[in-house]
Amino acid sequence: MNPELVRLAAALRELRARTGLSLAALAAKTAFSKSSWERYLNGRTLPPRTAVQELCRLAGEPEGRCLALWEIAESEWSGRATQADRATPTGRASSPVADPVPPPDPVEANKGGGHRRAATVAVLASVCAVAAGGVAAALLLLPRQSHEPRPTAATTSTPGPHCRASSCEGKSPMAMFCAATPDTLATRHTATGAWLEVRHSKECGTSWARMWGTRIGDRLEVTAGGRVRGAEVENTVDADKFVYTPMTVTGPGTVIRTCFRPAKGRGEECFTSVSR
Repeated sequence: MNPELVRLAAALRELRARTGLSLAALAAKTAFSKSSWERYLNGRTLPPRTAVQELCRLAGEPEGRCLALWEIAESEWSGRATQADRATPTGRASSPVADPVPPPDPVEANKGGGHRRAATVAVLASVCAVAAGGVAAALLLLPRQSHEPRPTAATTSTPGPHCRASSCEGKSPMAMFCAATPDTLATRHTATGAWLEVRHSKECGTSWARMWGTRIGDRLEVTAGGRVRGAEVENTVDADKFVYTPMTVTGPGTVIRTCFRPAKGRGEECFTSVSR
């Protein structure tokens, strides 16, 4: 199965879980059938771009990340990525037919049959050389047959966390790979339209929050055990993506206070959640 399609399907399943909609309800709210959504979410077929956009809309998710995943998956699905890999540095295909041998000069061709035969042999030798080069390149690209064991699936899986407990304090959950499979402790939709999530990683023993659908100047803070970790939307790039607070150490039962302070509009919105 296409790994890029698998990655896209996982992101879509996460969005669908956030909406809380069944496949039938999802079909009723979009232009795509229940069976189509089942194939899209299971990674059996590539969804249309509009399907990804509609699911992002229902989940309150910025389109940027999922559309980027869709572009990569579509490139692999359609074979465009493979074609690009086969292109030469000048952008021309490496196939022998892409560089035909120029026709012989008419004057030289009229000098006699011997010359024509010599030209024909030269052309055939050139074509054979190019074809041999193509075969050699193909053989180099074929997997080597050996008795070495094939790498297990674990070698291509997401890397494990780069920190644990106190060594994660104040660090990015993305950079430390703590955000690979976190638990979502709480989700909030603010009065200004921004979305908030409080997340917890059992492997790392930390919690953090993230926001999206925000405006420049919006700020998010999490407080746990007297430690405060915050993040701010600093520019338009931040406003179009997830913005994460640094991590803070939290054990089972730790109370986490999350506060959103909008740059404009109403005052701050705060709520509490408990790590598991």
